[in-house]
Amino acid sequence: MKLVVGLGNPGRRYNNTRHNTGFMFVDKVSDAFKVKFKLDKAKRSKICEFNIDGEKIILIKPQTYMNNSGEAVLACRNFYKIPIENILVIYDDLDLDVAQMKIKPAGSSGGHKGMQSIIDYLKTTDIKRVRIGISKGKNTIDYVLSNFTKDEKIAIDLVLDKAPEIITDFAKESFDIMMNKYNAPSN
Repeated sequence: MKLVVGLGNPGRRYNNTRHNTGFMFVDKVSDAFKVKFKLDKAKRSKICEFNIDGEKIILIKPQTYMNNSGEAVLACRNFYKIPIENILVIYDDLDLDVAQMKIKPAGSSGGHKGMQSIIDYLKTTDIKRVRIGISKGKNTIDYVLSNFTKDEKIAIDLVLDKAPEIITDFAKESFDIMMNKYNAPSN
């Protein structure tokens, strides 16, 4: 069983903002596997489940707002009894260029408050993650809550189109294979 966490903020006003890149990622996965998210108030998340070759995948979109994402992740982890090594978190990253992707097995939050909340609640930095670049803006708060430009959206969509394949690989392959495949420099 694998838990895939897309980070973002709930509510229409945040739908296509840079900070909701994690939500956009898991939405692409749910669309590809033809499953719908349902609100689970007890777990403070929108959740959907499906199988890839017998491996159960649980996608979640925490509904706690970004800075409290750890509450929802801990609730889901405890309910499903998922080991830390079977959790993958997807989120936006200011330190990467728009649409650059980096997959890592562990590390600090890099200042990302949603990831820091998860680290705090799970009490470990050994959390697998997919960081998707959104670049830096002048005023960080306004910038992360703004929409992508037309050109940026085209680039982000190309990365998000890989989401179903990435999750299929997460279900079937070793994490090292995933990192080698998706972190390889583009030619």
